[in-house]
Amino acid sequence: MLIEYKNATICQQDGEEVLKGVYFHADSGEFIYIIGRVGSGKSSLLKTFYQELDIEEADEATVLDYDMLSIRRKHVPALRRQMGIIFQDFQLLADRTVYKNLRFVLRATGWKKNEVDARIDEVLSQVGMTEKKMRMPHELSGGEQQRIAIARALLNSPKLIVADEPTGNLDPETTEGIMTLLKEISQTGTAVIMTTHNIPLLDRYPGTVYRCLDGRLEEVTDSYKLMPEPIAEEEGKEETIKFTESISFAESAEPISFAEPAGTAEPPVIPNEPIEPTAPIEPTAPTEPINPINPTEAAPIVPAAPAEPAASSEIIVDTEAES
Repeated sequence: MLIEYKNATICQQDGEEVLKGVYFHADSGEFIYIIGRVGSGKSSLLKTFYQELDIEEADEATVLDYDMLSIRRKHVPALRRQMGIIFQDFQLLADRTVYKNLRFVLRATGWKKNEVDARIDEVLSQVGMTEKKMRMPHELSGGEQQRIAIARALLNSPKLIVADEPTGNLDPETTEGIMTLLKEISQTGTAVIMTTHNIPLLDRYPGTVYRCLDGRLEEVTDSYKLMPEPIAEEEGKEETIKFTESISFAESAEPISFAEPAGTAEPPVIPNEPIEPTAPIEPTAPTEPINPINPTEAAPIVPAAPAEPAASSEIIVDTEAES
């Protein structure tokens, strides 16, 4: 057994209890989902596996043969070397290439210099990213960055992969590719434990299902289809995500604000300008331009000039602001 929790209590770093009476186990080759609403304890449970959070109390708490109730800090790096960790926001080093990202991990975990290149080529081939070896992270799509993150997790031939929302910021087609890859990894004997809000994935890629609810963890493999989808609580995040193509949002990111600048005045009425009957009348406040000289103020509103030949058209500049 890779993981065995019996009657465990899990708390946040501030001591707040998030899960109580936890019974959980994972064995080689298992594919395990953890579902639940935001703040229900999914990520906290994952963090106890690699000792980012302590187990407060338990009848038994064992991960990869380490007793999590008595493990010493000096043994934590050895524990983590036996597992791969995949994050929703990838956490690649932005200032170095894919190759150097992977080399950094291997050198840090004690690989010999003459073995590094061969292992990097091996894991990149496994995730279908060999040709991207010398690319920078910003040159890759979201799906490609997540594949590199999976390659990084595979470097030390882990017995266990822990993935926190690995498809949370990916489009449906890319999600399918990542899930297929994770399933193939589990079929080689590596256990995969992942959190998700994407309930339809559970049908297409079957596995054992646990649910965090009301401070408890329960196995719901045979009954999750009858429960309300926890993804509903994520709807508020969609308003932030849809305004950008970036896929590196943190959960604590402030929502994008499109509030109009303070003190914006109503546009003046232009008395002699005929109104086009077919032109739609739209609110001016949300689309009012920003003054390029002083971004905290609205740009001056310039009355429409009478129609003149194109050659005489000019761009009106706020000369007073420039001076």
